[in-house]
Amino acid sequence: MIVDTHCHLNDERLAPEADAIAEGLFDRGIESAICVGYDMPSSEAAVRLAEKHENIYAAIGIHPHDAVTADYDSYERLATLSSSSKVVAIGEIGLDYHYDLSPRAIQKGAFREQIELADVLGLPIALHIREAYEDARQILFENRGYLNNGVLLHCYSGSAEFVKIFGELDAYFAFGGAITFNNARHNIEALKAVPHDRLLLETDCPYMTPVPFRGKTNRPEYITYVAQKAAEVLGLAATDIGDITSRNAKRLFTRMK
Repeated sequence: MIVDTHCHLNDERLAPEADAIAEGLFDRGIESAICVGYDMPSSEAAVRLAEKHENIYAAIGIHPHDAVTADYDSYERLATLSSSSKVVAIGEIGLDYHYDLSPRAIQKGAFREQIELADVLGLPIALHIREAYEDARQILFENRGYLNNGVLLHCYSGSAEFVKIFGELDAYFAFGGAITFNNARHNIEALKAVPHDRLLLETDCPYMTPVPFRGKTNRPEYITYVAQKAAEVLGLAATDIGDITSRNAKRLFTRMK
C-alpha cells in the first residue's frame, strides 16, 4: 500500500469527484492521501475533506504564489484549523521564482512566518521550492531552531548536491510524476541520492501527470506508476517502495494512523 503525500483533491478539476476518489483509494492500492492547501479557501476545503474521510489527511498553508495574502488573520485561522487531528503539516509553503506571482521579498517573509507558525503548532512543514533552492537553503538554515517537527521538500526538483545539504536538516524528499518523464535525468540523479528512510512518493494531482498519462489530468491512483519507476531506478520491488515510503510518511506526519 502507498501513501500519496501530496495531492489536490481540493482543486476545481478534482473537487467534484473528491468523495468518490477518497472512497476508492484503498481498492487502488493507496492507503491514504494528504490533500494540500495553497491558500485559505483551499486549506479550509482540505480540512473539510479530511474530516469527512478516514483515509484523507490535510496540509494547510499559503503557497508562495499567494504570499501577498498572508497576514495575521490568515495565520490565526491556520492555527485554528490545525486543531483538527486530521491536519498533519503546514504547507505547501516556500519560494517560487519561476512565476514570481508574489514579490520575492514578500515570499520570503511569508515563508519565515509560516516556519515559525509550524513550530508553535508542533507540525512539520511541506515545502514548494522552484528555482529558489539557494534562498530556501539560507532561510531554512537561518531558522533551523524552528525546524523541530520535520521538513519535506515536495515535488523535489533540486540537485543531488542539495539532497546532501538539506539532509543536514534531516529533510524528507518527495518525488512524483516527473521521474517518469523522458527528460528526467536530473530528477533520477536526485532520487538516487536520497537515503531510503527519507524518501516519499506523491502525485501532486491534478498536476505532474506521469507517463503514460502525461497530458491528462493527474489522479491519485497514478501514483503506482511513480512507485514502479522509483523501484526500477533504485533496484527494489514496487511493493518494497510502497512499504518504505509509507513508513517514512507516518514517521514524518505523526498524526497519521
